[in-house]
Amino acid sequence: MGFFNRDKDKNKKSGENHESEQDTSVKKPPPLVEMTIDSVRIAQNYNAASGSLHPTDPNPRVVILKEKKRDRYLPIWIGHAEADAIAVKLMDTYLPRPQTHDFLRSIIYGLGAVVKSVVINEFKDECIYAKTILDVDGGQMEFDCRPSDAIALAVRAGVPIFSAEEVLEKLGILLDPETGKPLTKD
Repeated sequence: MGFFNRDKDKNKKSGENHESEQDTSVKKPPPLVEMTIDSVRIAQNYNAASGSLHPTDPNPRVVILKEKKRDRYLPIWIGHAEADAIAVKLMDTYLPRPQTHDFLRSIIYGLGAVVKSVVINEFKDECIYAKTILDVDGGQMEFDCRPSDAIALAVRAGVPIFSAEEVLEKLGILLDPETGKPLTKD
């Protein structure tokens, strides 16, 4: 199935052809790094300048992603409900009724789509962005979402979590192996 290009079709009708003017370069996707979930925590020593979504919350939640191949971490501040949704699945806790992300997964698979992965893809205006990648009818679709929802869906679907290298360069934390404290970026 092709894409309909109105200008191209209009040019064909008028006898003109501007094929040489089109940009045919293939844009390279940003490098992605596979992550694992290190932990879901209640933040101690909270600092409002850290970028929490809940600056008035004395006990904000944070999910800590860790690079699969090295010791670089990505903290993402999330809401209480989303933290609970991730933690419940990680701890393999039985709940008698489906939770929101279980319901979402059931709808996706019930409609014949398959969750392939989630990507923490951008940090812009002090906000972290994510997308969920689905296989649908032999093609791929990407859906913008909050990182917390993407991660909660990923743990239910058993799919990889990736981060754009650019996000890790901006927000990633390396820990001192001896003290466990963050190393400063120089």
